[in-house]
Amino acid sequence: MSSRIDALRSMLDKRPDDPRLRFGLALEYLNAGQLAEGVEQLREYLSSTEDEGNAWGRLGAALYELGREEEAREAYRRGIAQAEKHGHPTMADEFREILEDWDR
Repeated sequence: MSSRIDALRSMLDKRPDDPRLRFGLALEYLNAGQLAEGVEQLREYLSSTEDEGNAWGRLGAALYELGREEEAREAYRRGIAQAEKHGHPTMADEFREILEDWDR
């Protein structure tokens, strides 16, 4: 495991309710190619805080890469709703384009 992952896990052990640490750990896992672990951490993050869409998009991309297309579609749909709710129309449009590309 990378030292960044180890450091984030250690900090998260001390502050398990800190969503920023969980999101950071998820990103480190994704960047390291450890998609399943990244998905797990993103799901934990999303269950504890209201995301504006970014984490939903990252979850969708990771799930798709893992071959879990239906779960990925649902993540992008949730991301669209959150992005619209929080005033991020460009992000919502980006997620819609991804879903539309998959349907072509």
